[in-house]
Amino acid sequence: MCFCRCSSMIYEFDFNFDSLYIVVQIHPQMKSISNYKAKFIPGITAVTVQSLLHIHHQAPANPFRSTLPITQLDDFTAACYRRDLPAAMKALSFMQKHQIWADSVTYSELIKCCLARGAVQEGKLVHKHVFSAGYQPKTFLINTLINMYVKFNLLDEARALFDQMPERNVVSWTTMIAAFCNAGMKHEALKFLIFMLRNGVRPNMFTYSSVLQACSGLPSLKQIHCSITKAGLDSDVFVRSALIDNYSKWGELPNALTVFNEMETRDLIVWNSVIGAFAQNSDGDEALNLFKHMKRCRFLADQATLTSVLRACTGLALLELGRQVHVHVLKYNRDLILSNALLDMYCKCGSMEDARFEFTRMMHKDVISWSTMIIGLAQNGFSHEAIEMFQVMTSSGTKPNYITILGVLFACSHAGLVDKGWSYFQSMEKDFGVKPGREHYGCMVDLLGRAGKLNEAVELIHNMEAEPDAVTWRTLLGACRIHRNMDLAAYAAKRVLDLDPDDAGTYTLLSNIYVNTSRWEDAEQVRKVMKDNNVRKEPGCSWIEVDKQIHAFVLRDSSHPNIDEITRKLIQYVQRLREVGYVPDTSFVLHDVEGEQMEDPLLYHSEKLAIVYGLMALTKGKTVRIRKNLRICGDCHLFAKLLAQMEDRNIVIRDPIRYHHFQGGVCSCGDYW
Repeated sequence: MCFCRCSSMIYEFDFNFDSLYIVVQIHPQMKSISNYKAKFIPGITAVTVQSLLHIHHQAPANPFRSTLPITQLDDFTAACYRRDLPAAMKALSFMQKHQIWADSVTYSELIKCCLARGAVQEGKLVHKHVFSAGYQPKTFLINTLINMYVKFNLLDEARALFDQMPERNVVSWTTMIAAFCNAGMKHEALKFLIFMLRNGVRPNMFTYSSVLQACSGLPSLKQIHCSITKAGLDSDVFVRSALIDNYSKWGELPNALTVFNEMETRDLIVWNSVIGAFAQNSDGDEALNLFKHMKRCRFLADQATLTSVLRACTGLALLELGRQVHVHVLKYNRDLILSNALLDMYCKCGSMEDARFEFTRMMHKDVISWSTMIIGLAQNGFSHEAIEMFQVMTSSGTKPNYITILGVLFACSHAGLVDKGWSYFQSMEKDFGVKPGREHYGCMVDLLGRAGKLNEAVELIHNMEAEPDAVTWRTLLGACRIHRNMDLAAYAAKRVLDLDPDDAGTYTLLSNIYVNTSRWEDAEQVRKVMKDNNVRKEPGCSWIEVDKQIHAFVLRDSSHPNIDEITRKLIQYVQRLREVGYVPDTSFVLHDVEGEQMEDPLLYHSEKLAIVYGLMALTKGKTVRIRKNLRICGDCHLFAKLLAQMEDRNIVIRDPIRYHHFQGGVCSCGDYW
């Protein structure tokens, strides 16, 4: 028995030819063997007719020797290899009636034909035939049947056949373990690994690559990693890639990088695994550094590499770098995954012109393509266009999914389409088979809150099937602040703090609500709780890409080499804006200082510094694009609106919630975010 590895597939060749039975069958058919060439004997293409004759004379008699006419056996074998299922099954029926059997390799070709045609019943007939009248199929053939049942998603049948096997080899165990992993039966997969070891069967690289998917946490992952090392398989490229993928899945990026760095030799698969790991875990900087390292090592990027690099650019909102990656993408006949990643990058970098262009050029679109575009349009303030695109999507026959409906409700919310939003929400399960989730309820709360229907929003929250989370209550809190419903705002804020005691922004807003309603003791109590719990507001950070370099700004941080010039220019802008009516909005500052002291922190918010630097460093007419780690405050929002109008520039700010396109004194969010 021998195993051959190719990519992630396992090929098993039975070199004993069913006790030389295949040779016994081939011998009487020497006249026709030239018609089938080498494909009838996989793995032994160099065997000559003379050597086959010699082996035949040495072979013991087979009790299942075929008495079928030569032409019938020829027809069955030829039908199996040319994938003529009706002809093969007709011959099989004749063979079953006369209790005659072919060789394992021919049966395996017939099983492949059943898989290709989705012929479940025919596959079961093959199973019945090879176990009839006392015939004992080889382990190779039983493994092929188990794999057939797995591919047909008939795990019970696969398990029953596995349990009947007199002998099980590494392929038998690995096939079942991989099947359990793919079916999400992680506990069963780990249990089979233990049984496999107890039966004295040594796992191979494919076993470990599969079972790593079944790890339900870091402890089990580390145990299997130790087992891999003891087995001496830790240098295998597929095992290493699986380890990197699974460590990154559990957020253990340092361990993933350690596994990568310990490799003496690396190939493109491993590079893709480690770059993808960091890109998917929002560490775009390290992903891009690894990509540069990979290029220095003279590895050429493929579509998987570029997909991960685009994700890194998306996470960091690096539009210019993303456009450079796009140039590399043009060299490939890109697949749908890469096209969707490119589309997502343009949407999340706020460049909807590029996104629209790429979307129209896509020859094939799936639900991810449509959903990406719908959500991108909605988040960038093009709500009506997003809804129109959803209608085109449904007309095209593409079925919306959970994310698609979320994007549609988001669009309705930001366009103030209450009736249309309610209609989609109430019919989504009936029309599209999508059950409303917590995020859908959150969008509806936002929709009702924007429309001032606060009581209906509260009622909807209380009617949610799932328990509302902190995000849902924050959504209601934002609506209460806009519509100045102080009592409901206090209630919503308390619910947020019950679920997220470290939310500094809610403490600040609740304290200011109390101050604005002259509830001084309550405001003082909020500040005391905040201090006692050591709750500190996360420093705001904004960054901008200029000449392929990232410039980051933090409140009161003087590390930027041009900070003095930026500050002087900022003060000048504020003075000019005051002349046209700008008044700093101090409701976003904790009320523990008075008068002009409250305006001072607002002046140096990170997004203001980044905007001013962008206006200084970028050429006239170029869009200023800012990325921010916290939601933009009301004062900075007003500042950006007025400055965009005064300087006749487009300013785009991306915060964790949405995108703000400032142009001509107007923001795409409609001043509600």
